Amino acid sequence: MSRMSKQEKSWVFYDWANSAYSILITTAVFPLYFKAAATDAGVSATTSTAYWGYANSIATLLISICAPVLGSIADFKGFKKRFFTFFFALGIIFTFLLAVVPSSQWLFLLICYMLTVIGFGGTNIFYDAFLVDVTTEERMNRISSNGFAMGYIGSTIPFILGIALIILSQQHILPISVSTASQLAFAITALWWGLFTIPMLKNVNQIYYKEQVPNPISNSFKQLLQTFKKIKLYRPLFLFLLAYFFYIDGVNTIITMSTAYGSDLGIDSTNLLIILFVTQVVAAPFAYLYGKLADKFQAKRMLLVGIIIYIIICSYAYFLKTVLDFWILAMLVASSQGGIQALSRSYFAKLVPKENANEFFGFYSIFYKFAAILGPFLVGVTAQTTGNTNSGVFSLIILFIIGAVILLRVPETTEIPHSNSI
Repeated sequence: MSRMSKQEKSWVFYDWANSAYSILITTAVFPLYFKAAATDAGVSATTSTAYWGYANSIATLLISICAPVLGSIADFKGFKKRFFTFFFALGIIFTFLLAVVPSSQWLFLLICYMLTVIGFGGTNIFYDAFLVDVTTEERMNRISSNGFAMGYIGSTIPFILGIALIILSQQHILPISVSTASQLAFAITALWWGLFTIPMLKNVNQIYYKEQVPNPISNSFKQLLQTFKKIKLYRPLFLFLLAYFFYIDGVNTIITMSTAYGSDLGIDSTNLLIILFVTQVVAAPFAYLYGKLADKFQAKRMLLVGIIIYIIICSYAYFLKTVLDFWILAMLVASSQGGIQALSRSYFAKLVPKENANEFFGFYSIFYKFAAILGPFLVGVTAQTTGNTNSGVFSLIILFIIGAVILLRVPETTEIPHSNSI
């Protein structure tokens, strides 16, 4: 950290800040809290699960549809920071509301959660695009990887606090209910997210931009048509997005399906939480290592290394039988999960024209969001057809192979013409 500029440190700390949301709200606590609240209100497990799925799908779809338009507008001078701040405020306010809305109001809780998803996802579009403003091309791999590393480290602290509150309340060591302990965990998430975003708000500004025009919104829609042309005409960018769609789908599927996969092996929830925690801790130094190695051997080669490791993970999963096997699998995931995501972000940032970074990162966000569809479907169909969960995970090898083949075809050059030259 001491070797980073103030802007780089401030940008990296946002990963530290928002990772609390990822682990406590998205993954570990709120899904269980919502299910319990809905059950207590007399809603069947099937219905509450359906509502949970609808909420995630609708929120993701909304932010995905808006991403390119907002990104195009944000390329104008002064807009990027405004959009970042708006979505950040939306996310943090409604995350805090999760802590104060009574658990009996399960439907309102779900609406609040949807707004946190939109806030979190919207903020990340502009956060990722700010990478071009805070550092040089030569340092992008390292800074992006440092961000993921700090995110993994930072997420463990509120995670420990939140889980400790819940466990202590379950064991009646703390004189509060599990529901209240969960609400305190949500409040910790909001405070953590807000406090460590202050450096980003204070020190990071838009350096690359287009001058404002009289009608920025209508102009942005016109610009979107040009963006489609750029993606088609600029081969490295188009091929990378295509490769990214396939391999990141595999990465996301393994992340989202890991808990269900562990449950199928008979691993209880406490052990799954421990494995999740250790995975976060181990992933941090490996994310940093990927950044260092990318500077030495090139980001594209390290992305291919990450994909190869995930192919090994899928192959190993086919023979998985014991809890020890699951631990080994989790550590393999930890070795490359952060690195492959960090280098994808920095590699893409080098491909895009800086004055149109938000616009292109809007499309990057769409590919990331919609890459969460094919993988789970592939796992589900394969597992149901074969009657074996291991076969379902093994089927993801197809996505990684396709992603690797396309990535190999991405030209080595990372130069892109400016928008006015296309």
